[in-house]
Amino acid sequence: MNPICSTEVSHCEVARWNWNFAWNWKCALMSATARSVVYAAAVAHSRNRDGFAIVVVEMAYVTLTSGVYAGLQQAALGLRRRWLGDLGIVVGVPGLAQLLDWLLHRTVGAPAPHRALVSVCVFTLISALFHRHVMRHGTFLTGKQGRSMADDFRRIPRLLLSFVLEPVVLFRTMPVRLAQVSRTENSQDIELAA
Repeated sequence: MNPICSTEVSHCEVARWNWNFAWNWKCALMSATARSVVYAAAVAHSRNRDGFAIVVVEMAYVTLTSGVYAGLQQAALGLRRRWLGDLGIVVGVPGLAQLLDWLLHRTVGAPAPHRALVSVCVFTLISALFHRHVMRHGTFLTGKQGRSMADDFRRIPRLLLSFVLEPVVLFRTMPVRLAQVSRTENSQDIELAA
């Protein structure tokens, strides 16, 4: 028995995960632009004299790292248990990104104001949920799974609408979804035992 495996996550999904992931340039470009705008707006209202340095640090750091994070999120799509991939996409990768972002600002002596941190945390959560949504629908993927950037942008209006409506759909179909998950996991466990 492999000691890396836990009983909670059968078949060692995390241990077997393909750790070869690509830098996702599409998400890097969009994340760097959007997050820098959020920081710039928050800094503009804070009267912080180091505001320009904060925005420059944010743009440079996010441009370099968000492609790696989005690549990790894209790789998480391949986890056998969908909920585990979604957890990695929405909580794991963004949590790591926020922690490293905070540490970088502290290290360079340009700590982000509280208002900027709160704004970026809220934006990051919504952004991560949106990343999960669009990636699960085959948009903003790179490599063999990807389409052209123009095709991705053409799909955005429909995906924005379905993203906004997703909570309504989830609540309406919750009992059916829970029953399906239970049946699917039970049948997978039976297949693997055979």
